[in-house]
Amino acid sequence: MNFVAALNDVAAKNLQVLEEQIRQAIADDEFIFEACEPLFKGGKRLRPMLFLLCANSKDDCPAERTMPLAVALELIHTASLVHDDIIDTSKKRRGVETANSKYGAQIAVLVGDYLFAKAFQLVAENNYGAQVQLILSKLVKDLCIGEIMQDRSLFEVPTMTEYYTRINLKTAIFLASCCRLGGIVADMDSREVENLTAYGSSVGLAFQIIDDLLDFFGDEKITGKPNGGDLKSGVITLPVIRALEQSDEAPKLRAIVTTGGSVDAAIKIIQATDAVDYCRTRAQAHIEAARVNLPLTLKTSAVLALEQVADFIVDRTR
Repeated sequence: MNFVAALNDVAAKNLQVLEEQIRQAIADDEFIFEACEPLFKGGKRLRPMLFLLCANSKDDCPAERTMPLAVALELIHTASLVHDDIIDTSKKRRGVETANSKYGAQIAVLVGDYLFAKAFQLVAENNYGAQVQLILSKLVKDLCIGEIMQDRSLFEVPTMTEYYTRINLKTAIFLASCCRLGGIVADMDSREVENLTAYGSSVGLAFQIIDDLLDFFGDEKITGKPNGGDLKSGVITLPVIRALEQSDEAPKLRAIVTTGGSVDAAIKIIQATDAVDYCRTRAQAHIEAARVNLPLTLKTSAVLALEQVADFIVDRTR
């Protein structure tokens, strides 16, 4: 089940409008549409849906006010994935061929750049103001810093602090920004905005930890990616960090992950430790923190929807 299936009718209705407006946003040119349209198939739309849920969590916010920014958030997310796939030389994303695999890295870079530019064009055209533009600019900057940090430390075992810094930059800040923007667009007071931001940050940390687990232990037919992709690329994540602390075969595992060795051998060592349970416990703790931060002033239906999103973060299979 996807995130939207767990939400209320309003969220599902918003999703339908969102999909239509995403298609409109990339319809500038026939080739651009051909290159971009497959990139949006199969995504969870978590980021724009969090924004929309937060924007409508006290009072209904007009769609003409929220939808262009929701589209911009999904465009920014997709642009970052296009660039990630180039860096990782990935062949598949969400079960379909990546832009760099289909068109080559040069075209894929430009496709990603187009999506970034289109996102900021939508924000400028709809007069969201300097505060929103600043949040989005900082978001893209942080995504780049996180990617650079990751790329500069490939095949190196990070400390727990380094790992959390990286996933904060690559994932948590994005989800936090979506929730912050929802509060801002809805004209909430500063405390409510900060609480929603903290909710989004905690959800983002949990999301990335579960993502790192699925990279090893997910069903490839569901995730659309081969297991161990991060490890093959030299990205060392929490399941490995924990297994290295617990396993009697830690030297063997360290040799595998620092040289790009056998994924199957690494998975076998990780499974023999408490790494999976440890990661899920960590993720669940972040979800509980997210729940605590939900403002008491929100509509009951909005709180339930945001709690359902948090629950599906840890229960998801893709």
